[in-house]
Amino acid sequence: MKKIIGLAAASLILTSGCATILTEETHKINVTTTSGETTTVTVDGMSQTVPGVVTVKKENKDKVLVADDAKCTDVNLNKEVESAFFINIISGGVFGSSTDYGSDKMWKYQDSVSVPCK
Repeated sequence: MKKIIGLAAASLILTSGCATILTEETHKINVTTTSGETTTVTVDGMSQTVPGVVTVKKENKDKVLVADDAKCTDVNLNKEVESAFFINIISGGVFGSSTDYGSDKMWKYQDSVSVPCK
């Protein structure tokens, strides 16, 4: 019985991804404007008011914060790999890292950006 429990626990550890367990499905980005004025940006089809915290869904693609105000410029959000993913390659190997990749939780974006406004 102990062997079965041990085997089940080992399987669970090896098949779960660290980034999948340790991170959220969304990433929060602190967004400011260079002019200090309030404006609206759109990302992932949702409009959000800035300055403030903008929430984006983690995905295996770069995104764009689209400035709704004509005097402001759009900002690129470049995807980056979560540090938990690299830890998982060492501890979880192929199974854990492939779980992270499949869930899109291995990605993150900048923690803060500034929308250029005139």
